[in-house]
Parts: sequence; structure tokens; C-alpha cells
Amino acid sequence: MVKIIDLNCDMGESFGAYRLGMDEEMLPFISSANVACGFHAGDPLVMRRTVRLAREHGIAIGAHPGFPDLLGFGRRKMDCSYEEIRDYLTYQIGALQAFCQAEGTSLHHVKPHGALYNMAATDPDLTHVIAETIHRTNPHLLLVILAGPRAEEMSKVAQNAGVRAIFEAFPDRAYTENGELLSRKLPGAVIHNPGEVAARALRMAEEGQVVTTCGKVISLKVHSLCVHGDTPNSVALAAAIRQRLEDKIITVRAEALS
Repeated sequence: MVKIIDLNCDMGESFGAYRLGMDEEMLPFISSANVACGFHAGDPLVMRRTVRLAREHGIAIGAHPGFPDLLGFGRRKMDCSYEEIRDYLTYQIGALQAFCQAEGTSLHHVKPHGALYNMAATDPDLTHVIAETIHRTNPHLLLVILAGPRAEEMSKVAQNAGVRAIFEAFPDRAYTENGELLSRKLPGAVIHNPGEVAARALRMAEEGQVVTTCGKVISLKVHSLCVHGDTPNSVALAAAIRQRLEDKIITVRAEALS
């Protein structure tokens, strides 16, 4: 049986005169794209251009909504009510969905960004709010959540709201012993060596495992692997991951999310 796994990237994060990431160079190596929706990064012109590029490359398109925190790139926690979060999500998902429609394609999934993503990974009430909002916006969309010890719990929460969850792991990020991503404020949180990242990706895909910062091995059920587009050598990381997976006859395709 041929093993299939998705390789995704957060992109479309440029805005105005500012350029972040190397989206066009990244697209040949990935199978799905999570597009910033204007709150933590991105703008309408960039959203449309990224959707068009993804469509041209046959890449599955996902919304990447975050907190309204442009200065903090959406990576700072915000004390928002559930009503505010619902409206933030509806606004961003709806905007990207409209661009997809305008470009003759469709939205495939939603992956919350940064602090919102990490908060939801350990908060079932917040996960329910996110999933419920997605279902109200478009019941066919998938929700991307952090693979790890609490993934099955959060998946059931999403399912109860009418949304199917898919599990994502990060070969370019360090993990704590409880299965969470190591804070970016700490040294070693982001892994830059292509060989090391590719080896971690292969272990995640083949064995469903990751080694934490303290040497503990954690089991992960993984549908998708993520490479962060704002990492300086992100294209080299994505290329190394894809080559290592394909060398082991693992197909990189968004069908792994279906």
C-alpha cells in the first residue's frame, strides 16, 4: 500500500510594501497552502495572488486566520471573547473563500494561526468555537489541529460541531515533553538544518513519532507536515523533506487530507 502524506506551508504573509516568505519558490514542493487572511499578515492583493498561484500549481488551499495582531504576527495571546473570535474567524475565512470563488477554485481547510492555534490545542471550548464557526461558514471545510497527546480529544470536539479534523506535525519545530511546540522565545525552538528536519519528517510520516527536547519519544498520528514559510531557509527545508519522503516511496499529496 502506498503511503500518502500532505506537506503544507503557511504563506501569503506579505502585505503592502513588505515581503515575507518565498511563496512561488515553495509551491513546487508542497501539496497544500495555508493562506494568511489579513489579520496577522497578508492583504487583499496578496490573498488573491496566493490563491491564484496555488490554483495554478494544483495546491489545496486553506484559510490561515489569526488574531488581529499585525505587530506580533499573530503569535501573541490575546484576551478575546468567544464572540470576538467567532467574528474574527468568519471575517477571515469568508474573505479567502470569496477570493477562491473569484479565481475559480474552492477552499479546502482552515488552519488557525499562531497563538490561536496553540491555545486551541489545549482548550476544548476554544476548539469547539472554532469548529462551530467553520461549520456555519462552510460545513465542508476541514480543521487542521496539532497532532499529539490531545489530538483525538480535540478531534472529537470538532466532530461534535460537525467538522472533521486532520492532524498536523512540525518537523521544523522542537517539541516539549507534553507534546506541545516549544515556545519560539526559547533557544532551539526552530530547527534550521535541512537534513535534521527531513529526518524528523520521515520519522513522523513512517513511525508516527517525534523526539522531544528532553529525549522523550512521543507518538503522533499525522496526516500533514508543516514547513513554516517565514523561516529563512524554508524552501531548502521543504525540498529536503519532499526528497526524503519520496526516496522512501511516500507520496506527497493533499489527498492525505481527504
